[in-house]
Amino acid sequence: MAAAASSTNRPGALEITRRLAEICGPPFARFAGPADEVAGRTARWVAVPGGPHAAAEVLRLAAAHQLTVVPRGAGTKIDWGAAPAQVDIMLDTGRLAGIWHEPQGSPVAEIGAGTPLRAVQATLDRTGQRLPIDVPSPGATLGGVLAADEAGPLRHRHGSPCAQLVGVRYLDAEGELVSLGAAGTARLGQAGPAGGEPAGGEPAGGGAAGGGAAALFGAAQVPGLDVARLLCGSQGGLGVLVSATMRVQAVPASRVWVTRPVWTPLEVHDLVRAVLAARLDPAAVELDLPVPVPLPRRRVHPDHPSVLGRPDHPSIARRSVGPAAAGSLVVLLEGGPADVAERVERLVGLLGPEAVAGHAAPEWWGRYPFGPGETALRIEVPINDLHAAVYALRDAAGSAVPVRGSAGIGTVHAALPGSLPPDRVASIVAAVRGVLLARRGRCVVVAAPAPVRRVVDLWGDLPTLPRLRAAKEHLDPHQRLAPGRLPGGL
Repeated sequence: MAAAASSTNRPGALEITRRLAEICGPPFARFAGPADEVAGRTARWVAVPGGPHAAAEVLRLAAAHQLTVVPRGAGTKIDWGAAPAQVDIMLDTGRLAGIWHEPQGSPVAEIGAGTPLRAVQATLDRTGQRLPIDVPSPGATLGGVLAADEAGPLRHRHGSPCAQLVGVRYLDAEGELVSLGAAGTARLGQAGPAGGEPAGGEPAGGGAAGGGAAALFGAAQVPGLDVARLLCGSQGGLGVLVSATMRVQAVPASRVWVTRPVWTPLEVHDLVRAVLAARLDPAAVELDLPVPVPLPRRRVHPDHPSVLGRPDHPSIARRSVGPAAAGSLVVLLEGGPADVAERVERLVGLLGPEAVAGHAAPEWWGRYPFGPGETALRIEVPINDLHAAVYALRDAAGSAVPVRGSAGIGTVHAALPGSLPPDRVASIVAAVRGVLLARRGRCVVVAAPAPVRRVVDLWGDLPTLPRLRAAKEHLDPHQRLAPGRLPGGL
């Protein structure tokens, strides 16, 4: 409890603790413990406000005492990105939860930032609706998903969760509640009651009209930078999300996954191009390239079930030029039963006799290829160059590495072992970025052990950095919100 000890020894610390308890309630304000970290940086206090008004009071208290604030949802991605320069108050959004304005058939729903995505989907499912969001982080909150700009397989058809935004309510660094609608119009509203509902039952975006958006976009000189680009991916560095109004859609009547084994990145390239050219309207096109596993050396009859169909089997050895382990290309088709059945038939015919259709996703579907302690990379590249990016990664690493993600849009994740020395990781990332530079792609270090984060440039070249800096200077000029979490040390 070193953080707690240092907090109690600071002049005025006990008064801050008392005020946090008054704002949030005694059970919901405390000194931070060892588990209250942000990318390895331990907080000093944890505050769990009961609604927008209480959250605003926490931010005003922080401003009065020149304290930094870092929001936290479920903590599923709390170790992503750079460590903040300082974490005085960790603002836990767990009580900023709930779903409002979602009558049956409504095209939108307002959702509290601290609401677990699973709970949102379960609630909407009772009315035959869903959010077209399927992020890989188990237990993630909607606010955490938006703050990290996290997306899953459905991004192929529907884009990232930020693309589903209709409006948001967020708190700025001074504790003022700002409501923004889909057109980018800002309105200043009153914080709702402690329970988290909008004041007076108004929908998000209600309240007196103000000049917030005009001031923001004018002063920050970031025309077209709407709320999604401001808050999505900002990791709490530009504002504290209170709620988001999201588009919803009817749950598809039928879902079928068509799986085809693949052996090389070049084969994936050819298959993806064929699938997209066929105009089958896939909901997702996902790739899984696992680390090769050597085949057994013992002599086994070629017709034995344990080896039948493996890449070294005589029936397919001539076609297999890749490693001795099959990857998978999986296409998800959604829609009405008759329509899906017709498209599945066409797709299986296109992919060949090795393609298999099923009503359940593969075990790896919607999961990251990396685990705790590993270095996680995100590669974004035009789909025609995805195979070149994967080959570049293999060449730089000296062997195959796990790669998984949305091959249909050229966004995949990869994992490097946590045991690699930081300098070695830096050299691999630099080599991959060199190849991607000419292909209009980029490689981002999503998460990494602390020694790697200290050595590697996590983001690489970022053309939008000047606009991001302008937005940060306008929205958080005193660097109170998650300082250092954004690119460029912002």
